[in-house]
Amino acid sequence: MPQTLDAAAVRTWCALALDALGRAREEIDAINVYPVADGDTGTNLYLTVESATRAVEAVFDGHATAGPASRPTLPDAVRAMAHGALIGARGNSGTILAQLLRGMAEVLTAPTGVSDDAELLRQGLRRAVASAYEGVARPVEGTVLTVATAAAEAASRTPGDVATVARAADEAARTALAVTPGQLDVLGRAGVVDAGGLGLVEVLGALARALSGTPAGRAPRARRAATGTAPEREPSPGPVAAEGCHTEPATGAGPAFEVIYLLEAGDAAVARLRTRLDALGDSLVVVGGDGLWNVHVHVDDAGAAVEAGIEAGRPHRIRITHFGATASTGPAAPRTREPAQRAVVAVVPGEGLAGLCAEAGATVVATRPGEPPASGELLEAIRRAHAREVVLLPNDPELRHTAAAAAEQARAEGVRVALIPTRAAVQGIAALAVHEPGRRFDEDVVAMTSAAGATRYAELAVAERQSWTMAGVCQAGDVLGLIDGDVAVIGAELTGTAETVLDRMLAAGGEMVTLVLGAGVPDTVADRLERYVRGGHLAVDTVVYRGGQQSAPLLIGIE
Repeated sequence: MPQTLDAAAVRTWCALALDALGRAREEIDAINVYPVADGDTGTNLYLTVESATRAVEAVFDGHATAGPASRPTLPDAVRAMAHGALIGARGNSGTILAQLLRGMAEVLTAPTGVSDDAELLRQGLRRAVASAYEGVARPVEGTVLTVATAAAEAASRTPGDVATVARAADEAARTALAVTPGQLDVLGRAGVVDAGGLGLVEVLGALARALSGTPAGRAPRARRAATGTAPEREPSPGPVAAEGCHTEPATGAGPAFEVIYLLEAGDAAVARLRTRLDALGDSLVVVGGDGLWNVHVHVDDAGAAVEAGIEAGRPHRIRITHFGATASTGPAAPRTREPAQRAVVAVVPGEGLAGLCAEAGATVVATRPGEPPASGELLEAIRRAHAREVVLLPNDPELRHTAAAAAEQARAEGVRVALIPTRAAVQGIAALAVHEPGRRFDEDVVAMTSAAGATRYAELAVAERQSWTMAGVCQAGDVLGLIDGDVAVIGAELTGTAETVLDRMLAAGGEMVTLVLGAGVPDTVADRLERYVRGGHLAVDTVVYRGGQQSAPLLIGIE
């Protein structure tokens, strides 16, 4: 029986879409050749929808605790779905899908006075496409955008109930998907359809089944092109067709990094950010609104992309992936990216450190104070690294068990994982500095472990309340100097306390001091500490990084 477009239908849609993408994930990954042949589009779409599904389930759980008669409304459910997709979006296609869902939510949550479910769906799909094109800096035909456009146009011209409209959108999307190889040269050469478009077909098929009341079946799908070249599709003249689309796909080796982060910023700052990131790289997608945005871009300078976000507002959940030499968007792009032999996954506490480690070739998991990554997030980073051998650097003693669980799961999936129990970011930096992919795996792990173990670490923190410590009683606002995790110094101001910490650590010897400045700490602090070290320890070198971490104003490493 046809269903009503309500919160229950949204819940069913999410569940069916997640199930469909879970079964199609490997197939979608295998045909991922555009914009980068990195074989992760299916995984990214699955993770995006998984986040949306969790958000919707949370809304239902919240109402369940309020009593048996409490039920979420359609706006409650679609708003949660869109927000969940936004904060959990992965990759180029996942970010675009999040914006498509946000566009639908704008219509389905607005008091338009439209009571007909079918017309709401038509308007929602139209707004979804328009919103997605607004988020993509340089739209390209033959991609997920083309498939979404075809679905919206078919819905607009189809009479009938909401189930009929949803089925028409699904069928038009599958038809549009089948001809994507004729619109995008890289697809035609590879003999495949667009991977992101195939993922959207799964999502729209789930919507059609949810509204038709037939969740058990699966709609037929066009996966690969029947031949190397599919028939060309004329651009649609309809009202939601792309305006100013670029039909030429990017060619050449392409940028080295994928950078994704959530950003808290205003509209004006985001407009400036779009311009700056567009000049830095390609595949730029900035989606969201109301102060929260998801930013995705491919660049050669990952640090510059993160710094642009810092200037625009407050970035967090930063993910930086190094594509490596095997990813290519050129004519000879492989249908699936061969795994690299070895990769490093590093957990780091600040945007600057994230950029530093990414530029050194690591796959980065950036953290925020009070929000340690779960084992699933570390496992997903290991998968993103796409390597046969992975060195995992947790850089935090509290993550020991979490990292071990992720490593064990990755080993079960056939990845050789070595977990180096780094306890601080400066130990991770030291380990990464001696990483040598050309060495035997065991030799590389031993060298990295030795470098980390030879690095003593300290951090400067500000006491939040009166407390007993190993160095005595501290008051709220005191600066605490922690050496190897224990409070060793209590001081009144940052630089003086840091000097005392350096004296104690260098009394046992050392060849290099690493200083990592936290967010808001002026460069003058580093300048003064460099002069202090040089004045008292002539043979000791000092290197300074702007880490941007919120958790501690200063990190210190002694090698």
